Amino acid sequence: MATTPLLPKSTSPFLSLPSAHTHFIKPSFLNPLDNSPCTKRPSVQVHLKKKNPWLDPFDDGEDPNLEYGSLFTDGKQDEDPRPPDNPDNPYGFLKFPKGFTVELASLPLKIRGDVRRCCCMISGGVYENLLFFPAIQLIKDRYPGVQIDVVASARGKQTHELNKNVRWADVYDIDDDWPDPGDYTDMTGLLKSRYYDMVLSTKVGGFGHAAFLFLTTARDRVCYIYPNVNAAGAGLLLSETFTAESVNLSEGGYNMYQQMVDWLGRPSRNVPRQPLPPLKVSISRKLKAVVAEKYIKAGVERGKYIVIHGIESDSKASMQSRGDTDSLLPIQVWADIAHSIRGMKPVFVIPHEKERENVEEIVGEDASIVFITTPGQLAALINDSAGVIATNTAAVQLANARGKPSIAMFCSELKGRLFVPNAEEKKCIVVSSKTGKLIDIEVEAVKQAMPIFDVPSLALA
Repeated sequence: MATTPLLPKSTSPFLSLPSAHTHFIKPSFLNPLDNSPCTKRPSVQVHLKKKNPWLDPFDDGEDPNLEYGSLFTDGKQDEDPRPPDNPDNPYGFLKFPKGFTVELASLPLKIRGDVRRCCCMISGGVYENLLFFPAIQLIKDRYPGVQIDVVASARGKQTHELNKNVRWADVYDIDDDWPDPGDYTDMTGLLKSRYYDMVLSTKVGGFGHAAFLFLTTARDRVCYIYPNVNAAGAGLLLSETFTAESVNLSEGGYNMYQQMVDWLGRPSRNVPRQPLPPLKVSISRKLKAVVAEKYIKAGVERGKYIVIHGIESDSKASMQSRGDTDSLLPIQVWADIAHSIRGMKPVFVIPHEKERENVEEIVGEDASIVFITTPGQLAALINDSAGVIATNTAAVQLANARGKPSIAMFCSELKGRLFVPNAEEKKCIVVSSKTGKLIDIEVEAVKQAMPIFDVPSLALA
């Protein structure tokens, strides 16, 4: 049987164009013995996930038989041994990662997939930024020596005074669909000039947000995309995409970033899967001193009060989650709960000064009231308390992060399971409404959970 030639025969010294009946055969499928086409497919099967099906539908991932040699060693990246730069320089000139040049990124850095600089764009307010803390700690553990910056809203930036792993936090509302052109170009130039290796975004975006990430020129651009047709074309500009289950990512509760966390902690090149650490916050001494002055002025002592958080108000400092908008109770309900507290004094946290008169009118003029608007001060207040009684606000997560017993009230049992998983391990009692509305919460169930604050092992951190 005669084999089909790769190119048609030609008497001309130049190669002629192939005819319409010429059959091309890929060299990888030729039999080396008889040079005949082989119909058997290769026996090697690759089960790796494609990086991005939008970019190359024929990319099956890395070659499992490829050996990099001693130049590209396995394992985690190394810490940067350089001495620290001038701390008085606010611009950080010449502060480039190890093995990185402005003109050309290091080849080993690209092949190994190391990350020296990472930027996290976090959508939402205080609650959403607080739940992203475990993911930031995972990045810090997975890539030793990495420098992590954050871009968040004005309220979200306040949260990161509790995070020791964040270097810089910039204010930019990525949820704004029509940003100011000057702010847009300024932030694009700022992110581009920092030479990030990886940019993460928790906003459920489309082509417009993907173009914003593409302009940062980061090597890895990771983002959530719409679960509908609005995501068309976004994957062309991104390195890794996660199709969100809903347009509002916050509806996933405590594990709302599960898809991104699974990708960040993936095993690679003799590095095992990185586990997700628990939520932890760091409180500075200056912050503790400021808050201590506030609650002493309110007439309570350290370790002898219960924090009441979740009073109904139209203030943005209520620290609600976008996934649970029904998470505030009127002061009348809180007054009934506070009267049942024995041995401890309730401290009412108000998000605005205009709420002080309402609390004094319903509870009494001798009520202990503390005006707090920032998550850092709320964390310091909870840290010096004996426990927390709150609705689904950031106070519940801060109490779990500091190991304080808490009673959390939710509008439904489903919301309670989503936002406080493994409640018993976190010393948290979840009380949910049976009607699906928080206003119908059973106050008697909250009163029956009060003994959780009487445990003798209350230790002040």
